[in-house]
Amino acid sequence: MTTVFDVPADLLIKKVAEEFKNNDKINSPAWSNFVKTGVHKERKPEDVDWWYTRCASIIRRVYMDGPVGVMSLRTFYGGKKDRGVTPEVFRRGSGAIVRNALHQLEDAGYVEKVVGGRVVTPAGRSFLDKISAEIIKDIPNLAKY
Repeated sequence: MTTVFDVPADLLIKKVAEEFKNNDKINSPAWSNFVKTGVHKERKPEDVDWWYTRCASIIRRVYMDGPVGVMSLRTFYGGKKDRGVTPEVFRRGSGAIVRNALHQLEDAGYVEKVVGGRVVTPAGRSFLDKISAEIIKDIPNLAKY
């Protein structure tokens, strides 16, 4: 059985983001056109549909590392802040983006809250495994994964 661990992350995230665009429970908030994804970034994302890509990336990360909390996901999406002449310092990513994405994934039934953080539900696990099977079936070169 093919799982998320068997396919490359970029192909999986792209395919899941396309599926999320058709899902009525996952919508980009009105403020998503104006925000940066963290204090370490200089500009907002150039991709108009970046919200769906981030949601797909978050559900993959919860699948692989779960149970995870908002702070560990903020750390994963963080980066180094350029402070000019002074040395760079690591800053965490935006908590509002992670929280709102997790809330939408919970409403869609893909993620649930447990004592240690959030984990993927059986419906979310089968959703991701089904997409992984489609990806590995379409591309024969992925047999090495």
